[in-house]
Amino acid sequence: MRSPRQRWRYWFDNTMARGTPALIGLLALASVMLVAVVTVLVMIFAPGQVDGTSDALWRSILRTLDPGTMGGDQGPATFLALMLVVTIGGIFIVSALVGVLSSGLDGRLAELRKGKSHVMETGHTVVLGWSDQLFTIIAELAQAGEGERACVTILADRDKAELEDRIRLRLRNLGRLRVVCRTGNPAAPVDLDIVQPDTAAVIIVPTPDSPEPDVQVIKTLLALQHRAWPSGRPPVVASIAASSNLPAAALAGPDVTFVDAEDVTARLIVQSRRHPGLSAVCTDLLGFTGQEIHTRAEPGLVGRTYGEILHAYATAAVFGVRHGDGTVSINPPAETTLADDDQIIVLAPDKSAIKLRAGQPLIVAEAIDGHARTPDRADATLILGWNNHSPTIVRLLDRYLPAGSRLTVAAPALPHAHTARLAAVTNVSVAIVEADPTERADLEALQPGQFQHVVVLADDETGNERADARTLVTLLHLRDIKQRHGHGYAIVGEITEDANRGLAQVTRADDFVVSTKMISLLMAQLSRNTHLAAVFAELFDPSGADIYLKPAADYLAAGVTANFATVVEAALRRGETAIGYRRDADAYRPPNYGVVLNPDKRVDLVLTADDRVVVLTGD
Repeated sequence: MRSPRQRWRYWFDNTMARGTPALIGLLALASVMLVAVVTVLVMIFAPGQVDGTSDALWRSILRTLDPGTMGGDQGPATFLALMLVVTIGGIFIVSALVGVLSSGLDGRLAELRKGKSHVMETGHTVVLGWSDQLFTIIAELAQAGEGERACVTILADRDKAELEDRIRLRLRNLGRLRVVCRTGNPAAPVDLDIVQPDTAAVIIVPTPDSPEPDVQVIKTLLALQHRAWPSGRPPVVASIAASSNLPAAALAGPDVTFVDAEDVTARLIVQSRRHPGLSAVCTDLLGFTGQEIHTRAEPGLVGRTYGEILHAYATAAVFGVRHGDGTVSINPPAETTLADDDQIIVLAPDKSAIKLRAGQPLIVAEAIDGHARTPDRADATLILGWNNHSPTIVRLLDRYLPAGSRLTVAAPALPHAHTARLAAVTNVSVAIVEADPTERADLEALQPGQFQHVVVLADDETGNERADARTLVTLLHLRDIKQRHGHGYAIVGEITEDANRGLAQVTRADDFVVSTKMISLLMAQLSRNTHLAAVFAELFDPSGADIYLKPAADYLAAGVTANFATVVEAALRRGETAIGYRRDADAYRPPNYGVVLNPDKRVDLVLTADDRVVVLTGD
């Protein structure tokens, strides 16, 4: 049997454990009791020193809340003793109150720093998980919503202050875009409530910086799938690092728009190897600065063929059709007729530039070079380094390269599983050489002069900065070897951090693929324009239309003055869609590296034999 003292102590301990509100309540109770007791005692032992009960009560309250009022009292010793008691009691109560408030405030600030408080946003962008991709995604969203108030909320299993500091250091000017960080597990349904996904406009799940990124993405998608959505779930865009995990991810998120980072990166590297300058084209297409992709219904063009529609705009470049059933045709046959419920896919700086041309375009027929397309010839490619998407690169090269082409892979060591996958290549011959691409002697022994193309891949076994440092060293060696011996091989390098591209320009490589930035740009586009998912899926589909940079001499006679409408017509006759060009003289000049997309079709244009035309075609 517990004693009354033990019961009281148990109640007191539980009350104290409830935190600041309970402590303030106890202090208030103690103050009331002290004031009441002293007031009663004053009325009993010194009633002549006060003007009634209310005056005694008021004096007790003042001395309890403001102990500094003591002094100046006159009267018998009993009255002065009571005033001294209430004053000393007030000192203890006020001191305790200050300490409780200070401790409570510190505790609340500590809780806020932990990032566990719920956000109260509507129409915001929710990001689940932390990744270096976020720097580009946030910057692009700020650019896309320039002049508009917008909010991005990030939920990651990291310290809130750390996330805010990293964003503040990398992204200094976000305009009216606010970034709110919270700490929590994106795969935990309870933590998901912190960022209010129910009221979000879109949810982004990037590839997290963790040993098993796809596992975390799939767990997050499962948490979203099994969560109750009273008003419907907003669109979800997720990035998968390895193509082999895409089927599992699709089961976890059946209605999610996925970005296959491995396949997209491999395709960009392969296409850049064939057509240097492609990365600058893709950056312009995927970014929110410069040219943007729009879909537009044009009743005045219904019944017209795709070949006729290509010349319908002077300041916008048509390159496909979005059909009424949601399917997309990039570079469809010229005789394809626009239906009532079809939309035109155009490239333009903004919607105001999409205006129908008045009259017929001026086409300089004599400037069109009508010679047959030069067939691709077998060549040799040297791949320096090896990473997770290398097998996909080899598979795509086996598909694209002409029969008889040679492929040499030089890396410190290849996993056995990857070596077995190389054995499945049928169209090209593959040789594997053990070498360190950063060692000059190893590069010299490979005799790079015997190759037409050299591809330098990033090492994904180390951090991004170390991987880029190794790539830069290899590129500098290749440049020096090329200059010393007069070799003519083209160089394509893979960079993981966009901040290192400026350093890489010193190596004078023909093209760079910034893998992390490309995936980030694609995710940012899909998060803002989910209706373009089918367009990008077609562009990056192996069986769809590809972006090529072809010799300008295949379209225009070198040095002859024409216009871009003439280039569009020349490409149309080859079953292609021209959307821009690249000047060789500006190939190393940022920010566009010689690439001009959607030029005004009416302006005079002269292309040299070294320039390239950007076309969409399925060959």
